[in-house]
Amino acid sequence: MNLVIRKAKIIDPKSPFHNQTVDVKITNGVIDAIGNSVSNDANYQEFQQEGLHLSQGWFDTSVSLGEPGFEDRETIANGLIVAAKSGFTGIALQPNSHPIIDNQSQVHFVKQKAVNSATDLYPIGALTKNSEGKDLAELYDMKNAGAVAFGDYGKSLSNANLLKIGLQYVQDFDGLVIAFAQDETIKGNGVVNEGVVSTRLGLKGIPNLAEELIIARNLFLLEYTGGKLHIPTVSTAKSVALIKEAKAKGLAVTCSVAVHHLVLTDEKLDGFDTRYKVSPPLRTEADRQALLTGVLDNTIDCITSDHNPIDIEHKKMEFDLAKNGTIGLESAFGALLTVLPLEKVIEKLTSGDIVLNIEKQVIDINSKANLSLFEIDSNWTFSKEAILSKSKNSAFLGQPMQGKALGIYNNGKLVLA
Repeated sequence: MNLVIRKAKIIDPKSPFHNQTVDVKITNGVIDAIGNSVSNDANYQEFQQEGLHLSQGWFDTSVSLGEPGFEDRETIANGLIVAAKSGFTGIALQPNSHPIIDNQSQVHFVKQKAVNSATDLYPIGALTKNSEGKDLAELYDMKNAGAVAFGDYGKSLSNANLLKIGLQYVQDFDGLVIAFAQDETIKGNGVVNEGVVSTRLGLKGIPNLAEELIIARNLFLLEYTGGKLHIPTVSTAKSVALIKEAKAKGLAVTCSVAVHHLVLTDEKLDGFDTRYKVSPPLRTEADRQALLTGVLDNTIDCITSDHNPIDIEHKKMEFDLAKNGTIGLESAFGALLTVLPLEKVIEKLTSGDIVLNIEKQVIDINSKANLSLFEIDSNWTFSKEAILSKSKNSAFLGQPMQGKALGIYNNGKLVLA
């Protein structure tokens, strides 16, 4: 689709048009003119909206969709439409389907499902066979098939030697290991953050130590082996401090934080609502503030929605038995603007593909048009009507929002919310 976008404010510090309100003309998926009153002599489609902003396309490093195997939770086709309407031009797909994405045929399957989509899909391959933590999966074959990283979603590798071998092995092809951090023996039967709230509610707690101990171990392993390590969805103040120290040493470590950990705390648990049951658990206000500081000082490299659709049968039940997870694509941008400045939100939503070594381009003439469209002025409350996913397990229902994603332009396609 050929398109002229009218009167859009560019938010891209690397672009010569940063903070300018301009017209953008796109021909065959490539930006061929940027300026004031760009001509439309070829009858291109036009898009204009008051308060319109443009940035480089947002990228989410942790999205679960279900297919294959859990299509009742979400399909790849609908999940990619949800991502597009939520402002994301690219997502990294977690391997927690059924079967697990742990071989090249599974990587090919999910990539094929995303052909001709406006939102790009990049599979994460499982680090271990069937994500069981016993044997390494077919990492090199999956890399050649298109996997961008390797990790077992929501599972911490108890076998330190296996992680060591994995970090050493992937260096031969510049691979990235994703290592979720949670000591299962310390977690035990815990279901929420250990603290005042868990004590008040009589729910078994998960201490911060469960995360921090594994992060410290994994950083020691990284220092020994070399290679590249990504720590997803950190949730405690000490975790941020450990990663900051490792970066100061020069270790090739990156990390992400989930939107819900930046916006919500364990105080939300008072009603025993399982929408707030996530992994790692919602922490305290002190942890939330430390995470925000980690984003602002760039210790935390990127922000993820950690979108994880769960069917109602596994979510609307006793708190102890309910599955962890919240959807988050639809609410990510509006929630983030309530706690962080605009340019930092855009920076962290456009850094995920850098972490995964995926090429991207600045907004400039002759660049590929990979654009997120949004506005920043509206104040609204997230409701069921805003949920586009098949599953409705959002921790953000009733939460105040600022600004909205309006859609994307990518792969020659315009998708509007």
